[in-house]
This record gives sequence, structure tokens and C-alpha cells, in this order.
Amino acid sequence: MTGAAAPAGRPRLGLAQLSLVGTAPPDLVLVAAGAGFDFIGVRVRPVTPAERPYDLSPGSPLLLATLARLRDTGVVVRDIEFLLLDGTDQREAWLRMMEAGQALGATSLTVACADEDTARAADTLARMTEDGRAFGVVPTLEPISYQAVRSVPAAAELARRAGCRIVLDALHFHRGGGTSEQLREHAGVVEMLQLCDGPARRPATREDLVHESRAERGIPGEGELDLPALVAALPPDVPVSVETPSERHLAELGEQGWARRLHDAAQAVLARAGRPGDTA
Repeated sequence: MTGAAAPAGRPRLGLAQLSLVGTAPPDLVLVAAGAGFDFIGVRVRPVTPAERPYDLSPGSPLLLATLARLRDTGVVVRDIEFLLLDGTDQREAWLRMMEAGQALGATSLTVACADEDTARAADTLARMTEDGRAFGVVPTLEPISYQAVRSVPAAAELARRAGCRIVLDALHFHRGGGTSEQLREHAGVVEMLQLCDGPARRPATREDLVHESRAERGIPGEGELDLPALVAALPPDVPVSVETPSERHLAELGEQGWARRLHDAAQAVLARAGRPGDTA
């Protein structure tokens, strides 16, 4: 299955760029299509200096190649990433990101917040939200367990103040002490759910949290996180993206094998949550 509508009762299923962070967007489209995903997320701005940058500015060769692959496969781009709000003026950066997102057909831009000044962060998000209307792109704030905004309630409050949405990541939800009550209270502002797995025990240090998050997450359904409960707590139309980087598994299986493994694992989680789809 590629870009067709998801089966009734099953959320649309996507492949996040972080699962294959070194795979250029045109190739990511083909890998995702071959594994059966409906959509992809694309990094239009690198997170660390070590990451491979992708120039997806309007008119760039990489953008044109990506758009051609999207047309050929029916896969779509739903979200772009990633901007860490740090309290400085980053408007030029997010405007460039939104331009690329609009060209790709994306509807959301994932951000996280390292700014300890809550009022300033809310103002920044509100300005981003206003700018995004011209591009059809909504900022989505992701609570991250080792950043200033790390909990679902804190992210949801900021998002409501700014008029934007949030992204819920399974790993950071659990590492941040998320509860079922929080899910029920804030489900209405969740734009997307990101699936991965891991041990129930939280890493001891910030350095270990960062490494787990960026380089070695568990395959959905094969760890100790209650992913079916997380899926079932959200409205059935909330899209699900598999964000599961694993340097070890990628080296063993290759890009296509890893993507297919993630697709099948995510389908199994959705089925356990009462939202089965096809297995093509």
C-alpha cells in the first residue's frame, strides 16, 4: 500500500526521517513505498552537525527529485522537522523550513522547546503559527524528555496559547512520566503519534537519554512500553509515524529491510490496539 487512503479504522501510517536519518528524501520515498507506508516525514533542517543536510529549498534538484518520487509512488509528505526553540530569533530559519514544507505538501513542522522562559516560548510559537498560515504549515510542539518542555501537559498548554498542536512521541511520553489521564485530557491537540519502543526503565543520565532517543530505540511492540494503550487512547484519525532509529538494526537489515520490519511491527501494534489495517 502506498498513498491510498488507510483502511477504515486504521490510522494513516508513516515513516519518520529519524528512522533512516542518513537516507536522502527521494530514496526515503521509495523505501517507504516499498515497505507499505502511506506517508513520510522529512528533515529539511539537520538537528546535529553530524547529520547529513538536505537542501529542499524551492527549485533545488533534491526537491524536484523528491517530488517526482512522490508522484510516482503516491506516498505523501505529512510533516517536516526539526527546529529547537532556544529563545533566540529563529524566524528566518522557520520561514525557510515552511517554504520547503509547502513545496513538499507538508502540513506540520515539528519543533521542540529548550527555552526556559515560558512566556517567550509561547510568543515564539504564536508567531510561528501566524507565519505558518501563509504556507499551510502548522507548528507541532514535541515534548522531549531532556528539553525544557518535556511533559504532555506543558506542551499542550503552550500549544493552546499559541494556537498550534503537539506531536506525541511514545518514548518521550514514557520517559517524561506521561499518564493515561494526561492522554485523555489533551488528546484533542495531538496532531500525530510517533511509535517506537524500549525498556520501561528510564536511562540514568541526560547523555543516555539523548543517545537512546537519537540512535537506539526499540522496535514497536518488542519492548516494555504499552504502545497499544497509547494508540487506543487517541482518536482513530490521528496519524501514526514510526520514529525508531537503530544503528544496529539498520546495519543488519539495510534500509529496505529495516523499513519493512518497522512497518510490520507498527501494524501489529495497531491491531493490538483494535485498529488493524491491511498487511500489504
